[in-house]
Amino acid sequence: MLMTEPQPTRPGAQDAALRDYDSVRRAIGFISEHWRAQPAIESVAEAASVTPDELHHLFRRWAGLTPKAFMQALTLDHAKSLLRNSASVLDAALDSGLSGPGRLHDLFVTHEAMSPGEWKTGGAGMELHYGFHPSPFGTAIVIASARGLAGLAFSDPGEEKPAFEDMARRWPRATLIADQSGTAAMARRIFDARLWRPEQPLRVLLIGTDFEVRVWETLLKIPMGRAVCYSDIASKIDSPKASRAVGAAVGKNPISFVVPCHRALGKSGALTGYHWGITRKQAMIGWEAGQVGAE
Repeated sequence: MLMTEPQPTRPGAQDAALRDYDSVRRAIGFISEHWRAQPAIESVAEAASVTPDELHHLFRRWAGLTPKAFMQALTLDHAKSLLRNSASVLDAALDSGLSGPGRLHDLFVTHEAMSPGEWKTGGAGMELHYGFHPSPFGTAIVIASARGLAGLAFSDPGEEKPAFEDMARRWPRATLIADQSGTAAMARRIFDARLWRPEQPLRVLLIGTDFEVRVWETLLKIPMGRAVCYSDIASKIDSPKASRAVGAAVGKNPISFVVPCHRALGKSGALTGYHWGITRKQAMIGWEAGQVGAE
């Protein structure tokens, strides 16, 4: 594998989003431990090292939700409500060929899959450009090919290098080139909802086995603000007994957030594992609740 040295995002003028997420991360950690007691906003603010007023403005700016509404979005009851009628929603999405029923809430993604032969080469001959960018969910590692977005990962401060190496191992024979400026526009397209336009879909390249790609394509059909369980996905790809294998494929998804593996939950509504951390999965679900509610 050939690569140039990664240059992680450093604290600076442009990374207010990272500072926001750091406070949000601490708030989520506290809420996750105490949500059954529905803690007072003052307690959440103290855990996040901000004032109650700052916490209110932070969540309104970050997710379009009040802290109380965000707390509700993290409860088990909310997770269960996301699953209600999820099978019928997924059926309708697949039948219509759309990413979701009615008005689309997603990134307006169009995709293609790397052929099995190309996948087996480990990315030989591929040139992948990458950059580290602030996002609502921590530092984002954006990996782009000439055919579209090939990878999206996240890291916490100080963990950029191992997160990048985790992604790079997926294409051991590709050439990876640090390209902060070249991937900046794609990062904006991903995280700025104002740039989500159906006439300009975000193009992604799915790189995996045939089974993994089928799982990831099914994830793309889950509308924002909804969730499905692994058994639903297994049924949709005609492998009803393959829930465990589906879970493994979801965990290997190389394009986090855009291919929304965070919308896959356990049958009980439990958030279960997430490659980039349960806290980040909770943040994504809460952030999306704000996006859907704003429409």
